[in-house]
Amino acid sequence: MSTGPGADSAPAPNRHHDAPTTSLPHLDRSPKRSLKRIPRRGSESGSKGGTFSSLRIRNYRLFATGQVVSNTGTWMQRIAQDWLVLSITGSSAAVGITTALQFLPLMLLGLYGGVIADRCPKRQLVLITQAAMAVTGLALGVLTLTGHVQVWHVYLTALALGLVTVVDNPARQAFLVEMVGPADLRNAVSLNSANFQSARLVGPAVAGVLISAVGSGWAFLLNGLSFAAPIAALLLMRASELHKVDPTPRGKGQLREGLQHVASRPELIWPIVLVGFIGTFGFNFPIWLTAFVNDVFHADASTYGLLNTLMAAGSLVGALLAARRGSSRMRMLVGAALGFGLLEITAALAPSFWVFALLLVPIGMCGLTINVTANSGIQLAADPAMRGRVMSLFMMVFMGGTPLGAPLVGWVTDVYGPRVGFLAGGVVSTLAAAAIGLVLLRAGGLRMRVGFRRGHPVVAFVSRQSSRREAEARVPATA
Repeated sequence: MSTGPGADSAPAPNRHHDAPTTSLPHLDRSPKRSLKRIPRRGSESGSKGGTFSSLRIRNYRLFATGQVVSNTGTWMQRIAQDWLVLSITGSSAAVGITTALQFLPLMLLGLYGGVIADRCPKRQLVLITQAAMAVTGLALGVLTLTGHVQVWHVYLTALALGLVTVVDNPARQAFLVEMVGPADLRNAVSLNSANFQSARLVGPAVAGVLISAVGSGWAFLLNGLSFAAPIAALLLMRASELHKVDPTPRGKGQLREGLQHVASRPELIWPIVLVGFIGTFGFNFPIWLTAFVNDVFHADASTYGLLNTLMAAGSLVGALLAARRGSSRMRMLVGAALGFGLLEITAALAPSFWVFALLLVPIGMCGLTINVTANSGIQLAADPAMRGRVMSLFMMVFMGGTPLGAPLVGWVTDVYGPRVGFLAGGVVSTLAAAAIGLVLLRAGGLRMRVGFRRGHPVVAFVSRQSSRREAEARVPATA
């Protein structure tokens, strides 16, 4: 399912150079020391670049193969779960409660999951979490196929899956850099998203057919069985080829230390704040799409699967475009968030089914761009010893905000209709992107730049003025 000292390829950044601020007063602005973007072709760490560069690495190939099988099953379960709850209760709010229960543990316990991820070997931890997720899918499948399933069973399964996700998300995200190293991290994050969205093209369509033909139970059962693929991939990996980061020893104040690390770094805090708003109010598609299919277009589960497939197609294109880009910029993140909100507003007012359906493609592209840009930039900016805690905070606000937003959005959708519910999510996303964009402009037009210095990944916020001075310094004076 979907994404300490001792790391040869990702050593702890030099504390005098890894937390640049707006003006970057501590960096030498001479041409030799200027912070450069990661080049598309080649890097100081030896990456060859290219859209699929991470797939050159055997361990990542195994991981990606296992994930595409498991992700297909995950999307089948998501569609089947939403449709099952709606068919039992007839309520969009009930779908929102199911979604909220799945993400509530992330909101309450997400940071502790990051502490666990930093303390334990990532590979072993992901093996355990993937096996636990398999059990939840198999249990719900058996309950549904035997005719004993009730809505509280779905609630309980969603909550159990959420508890496992608390540890799985930061561990799996932090494990990416151990498989590919820092130079290929952004590419690996993008391909991971492409992997997830490729499965999204297949999973919803298969789920729609299964639900219509034989019911939801087989979708749940197949999802449980699909976890055999990532478990086998993890077992087949060569430990000697991993870029290992030694687990952080147990100690007091590690949770507080992770929060202070984020709070003191603008290149960490601003992306996290933005994705918090987007994740809480803008990513409630299970609620909106089921409501549009059921109440606006009066269609069936196969139409719901089609809408998810169209959004996945846009997300897949966005992921592949992100894999080709060699840098993460804050303006890209803010621009994608602004486009995402405006497109949601437009879709909410769409006059016909096909206009609504086609708008889901660019919505998927913008949503994926937000995820990849924030994810890769934050991972590279974080101290390797704290990467699990930083990523747990990122996932907590991005996905864990859903328990706050989903019931509210579900209530608005039930009371005022699907169009108003979707419109509200788009308005909040647009206002959040605009507000953060204005804050950054008033701070001097900050740009998030990702690069390498002496083999160390470095992320910085750089003002336009300092960028101009660096550019002028590189241009020889003419008579």
